[in-house]
Amino acid sequence: MPDDLTAAEAGMWQAFQNGSRYDLSTGNPQIDDPHGVRHWGEERSVRARVVCMLLLNGPPALDGRVSAVKLTGLLISDYLDVAGGTVAPYVEFKDCRFEKEILLPESRFTTLRFLNCSIPRLEAARLQTEGDLHLPRCRVHRGIRFTDAQIGTDLLLSQAVVHGDRQDRTINGDGLSVGQDLQAELIESYGEFRMRGAKVGVSLSLRGSRLVNEPGKYALNAPQLTVERALYMTPAAVSDPVFTAGATPARGTRIQHFECRGGIRLDDGRVTDAIDLDRARLLMKEHHEFSLRRIQTAELRFLGERPESGKVVLSGAKVTNLRDQARSWPGPGHLEMKGFAYENLIPVDKFPLPARLDWVEAATPEYHPEPYERLAAVLRDTGEDSEAREVLLAKQRRRRETLPVAGKLWGYLQDWTVAYGYRPGRAALWMAVLWALGGYALSYYEPDAMKAGEGPAYQPVLFALDLILPVMNLGQDGYWRLEGTWQWLAATLTLLGWVLATTVAAGASRLLRRG
Repeated sequence: MPDDLTAAEAGMWQAFQNGSRYDLSTGNPQIDDPHGVRHWGEERSVRARVVCMLLLNGPPALDGRVSAVKLTGLLISDYLDVAGGTVAPYVEFKDCRFEKEILLPESRFTTLRFLNCSIPRLEAARLQTEGDLHLPRCRVHRGIRFTDAQIGTDLLLSQAVVHGDRQDRTINGDGLSVGQDLQAELIESYGEFRMRGAKVGVSLSLRGSRLVNEPGKYALNAPQLTVERALYMTPAAVSDPVFTAGATPARGTRIQHFECRGGIRLDDGRVTDAIDLDRARLLMKEHHEFSLRRIQTAELRFLGERPESGKVVLSGAKVTNLRDQARSWPGPGHLEMKGFAYENLIPVDKFPLPARLDWVEAATPEYHPEPYERLAAVLRDTGEDSEAREVLLAKQRRRRETLPVAGKLWGYLQDWTVAYGYRPGRAALWMAVLWALGGYALSYYEPDAMKAGEGPAYQPVLFALDLILPVMNLGQDGYWRLEGTWQWLAATLTLLGWVLATTVAAGASRLLRRG
């Protein structure tokens, strides 16, 4: 044991050799609160240099013991610096205050735990741990840097409160790799939470967290994020997320919603199982985006509260199941989904077709056919052929608004008569009306035969039907000579018959394909 140790440091040294916890708390919660304003004197203070001596090259353990650093209620003065070092013992700081930054870049640990500690800043770029890294209930005043760190099992940040550094970044996890779960439930982040290119081996949980960066662009900036199971931005039980992590809050339990005051960027990421936004609150300003450009996931659960400002962007995203509800989607001008591909629609509440069409229209301030065609294809694949036709009809009506006056007039005529061919029953009705009118008109006219004494007896009703029905020959057309107005009437019946019969045939073929 070095000769210059204080009484507190000597006690810590002996506890290390014994593998026992060294606790200098008083038992008074107000005094022992590491985040409080009460002064901690020399009797509770140890130098960071002495702690580093134990971590990097401590004395051998006593016989039958395993050496460990387990400190509770201590003030660690000066910088705790083990940069580049290898730390073999188990390390745990509980209810401790750190006077200055903790410097762990390029260091190696087995398991490292900070529980409810006050930390000015944690610098841990390229840190490697074989086991867990825990920071629950810690308060970090000038940010955490995890750039390219490698966590062997779990990273636990639940209930941590983190403020931004000089660049207004709270947690910089660019290139971070977590072997199992990253649990960041009920955290408070006041700045930009970055995870660009990060990888999580199991699930990433932000249940009940509050991310705030209203002046900046993003509160969560995580493009190219890879999560092997699920990403949760859902409510959490307020009781103790350390012990209830990942569980659905029981009925009657007080919960806290996930809340983001700022933008979220998850572009080009891959989440294998699901992105869950159940009851999420996206409180964005006009310049913010919830961006899921080119994201890939098996299921997107868009079930949060409707964003009133900002924009939700799904352009190029690929989703197998879209589980949503009408009241969660933003209104016109706040939704963009060009190239958004989904295979199945699973509404969790009533989502009638008119509301679904409003959803598509909200995403296309300027007409674009692709969202309509995607929705129609999904409906058709699930056997809802009539609804698919309604979607394609809505597409034509939307397209009509972009045409010049002549095109609009022709479009209105097609819509009123045959609904652009998407309602074949209406075309069949018009054929019946045309047949009745044609037969009635032709009953007042007796044409001359093309060849006297040849051909069938003149039947005006059959003659009208023969003119209207293309291809088919009912034994009347071609035997009578029409002149003047009657010739024009016959030509009109033939032309309209072709148009209407083609519409009916197209509808019939769709039914046969469905069968």
